[in-house]
Parts: sequence; structure tokens; C-alpha cells
Amino acid sequence: MLGALVVAVLAAAEPAELTKHEVKTLTLQLPSDWKQSEADGTQRFTDPSGDAYVLVDVGAVQSAGMKPQLCLEKILSAMGGEQGWKPLKLGKSPAARRVDSDTTPDGAESVRTVTYVGCDGKTTWSLVFHMDTKSQERFEPLAEKVAGSVAYAKAPRKGK
Repeated sequence: MLGALVVAVLAAAEPAELTKHEVKTLTLQLPSDWKQSEADGTQRFTDPSGDAYVLVDVGAVQSAGMKPQLCLEKILSAMGGEQGWKPLKLGKSPAARRVDSDTTPDGAESVRTVTYVGCDGKTTWSLVFHMDTKSQERFEPLAEKVAGSVAYAKAPRKGK
């Protein structure tokens, strides 16, 4: 009986299989059981438990020929500067990660936010994971897997 309970608890903590999603010119892998919705151009994927969700925004670089690193620097500057950001390479291009925690004034609820941003010189993107701090051990590794799955869509070849 105890063994069955342990297996049930472990199974509940395991996220669903990851499946490929395309958001404009970006592809990424997200749990297959997360519900997808859209508002004002932002894609939202929500865990069935309601303990976590991710917002995905994808846009186009406005200046043709911008170097990816300069593009990322401009994104970080627009988000308040580089302080607190950890540089990464995702989708073979420059990216950055920042973690923030917020607690309600009464201390009753706490939310952890893991933000990833990146640019390849043509496409800009952000992934913003919101999770209940009590569930961060479950969702933070998933956030890393999803961010690690980011890929830029290949441009169609001319004449094909």
C-alpha cells in the first residue's frame, strides 16, 4: 500500500511528455497537457494544477542586420539593465535568464518568476514562467528544459 502511494505521488509530480509548439518564428517544447490560450499576441500555457504557467512572446527585430548580442543588450536595457541577468546561449544565439520572487504583503502567498529572453538578430522572444514557490522544485527544472528546447524556425529557402 505504501509503495503504491509513493508511486502515485511521484507520478503526479512528473510533468507530461513534452511536445513541440510553434509560436510565430520560434519553436519550443512544452508539456502536452498544459492548456494553451492567447491574449493580445501573447501565448499562455497553463499547468492543469494551476500552480504554474508560462507566457511566450515572439517578435521581429525592427533594425535589419542587427547583431544578436547587440539585440540582446537592447532587450536587457529595455527591461531595466543587465543586473540580475545570467547570460546564456539558447537556440544557438545569445539569451539571458533572471529569477525573481514576490510575496503578498501578508506573506500568505509567494510566486517565483523565471524569465528568459533572447534574440538571433531577426527574432526576439521571451519566456516568463510563473510558479507557486511551494511548487518550484517541480517547475523550475521544467522551465530549464523548455528554455533549452527553444529553436528559431528556419527561413524558407528561395526557389523552394
